[in-house]
Amino acid sequence: MPEHNTPETPETGDPSGQLKTGLMHRLRYYFLTGLVVAAPIGITIYLAWMFIDTVDRNVTPLIPEAYQPENYLPFSIPGLGLVIVVVFLTMLGALAANLFGRALLRFGERILNRMPIIRSIYSTLKQIFETVISQNATSFKDVVLVEYPRRGLWAIAFVTSENRGEVQEKLENEVINVFLPTTPNPTSGFLLFVPKRDLIYLSMTPDEGVKYVISAGLVDPKNNKVDANGTGDLRQRARPEKGSRITDWTGKKDPSQPVKDKEGGDESSS
Repeated sequence: MPEHNTPETPETGDPSGQLKTGLMHRLRYYFLTGLVVAAPIGITIYLAWMFIDTVDRNVTPLIPEAYQPENYLPFSIPGLGLVIVVVFLTMLGALAANLFGRALLRFGERILNRMPIIRSIYSTLKQIFETVISQNATSFKDVVLVEYPRRGLWAIAFVTSENRGEVQEKLENEVINVFLPTTPNPTSGFLLFVPKRDLIYLSMTPDEGVKYVISAGLVDPKNNKVDANGTGDLRQRARPEKGSRITDWTGKKDPSQPVKDKEGGDESSS
């Protein structure tokens, strides 16, 4: 009798294995979500506590023993040293704002100006703090795009001030002092003197620009969300034309570069 071959039924996956895989993916998702929520909060609280504890350990011992709160309370007061520092700086500012305080400050500065190394350190630190803390300063309110490190590549930078010194006198075009930070540490970077006409001013705030630099472009300045799709759309917009090696920001070819035809030779005008 002829043998009849029965069709083989496809093997079905183990339902229990699929359930375990789906459960592991869901647990992993919950864990990463919890990490994203808890890590920024925990690190912020930890750094704030370290700062307060450092100030307390250095300031609280300066209080006379008779006035130590621990002598009258069964527990220590966290942040007492920070409160003392804030009160001291406020009183110092009130003293420096009146006539007697300004005269005393000028007398102290004259003494410091006679010290060769100390005077340069003091004057530099004073100018930095006056620029950063001054409420009337407008030099840190602009975020710009600067073409760096070569033509066709752009980087986020911050306008510090307009150059009115010797550098501007030696140059023909009006230049702007621009600070170009590094990623992911924006406290280091480069000071560039860029012609004003070569800068592209952005509408984002300095805080948004710093977040953009620290996150290496992952955080969207508009909604502070991470771009989960990567930079695919950006690659489509910024892709240079075929055959060109250098492009300007409009996407056009550099006229100084030769353009090759389909046979591999350079195009020549007939």
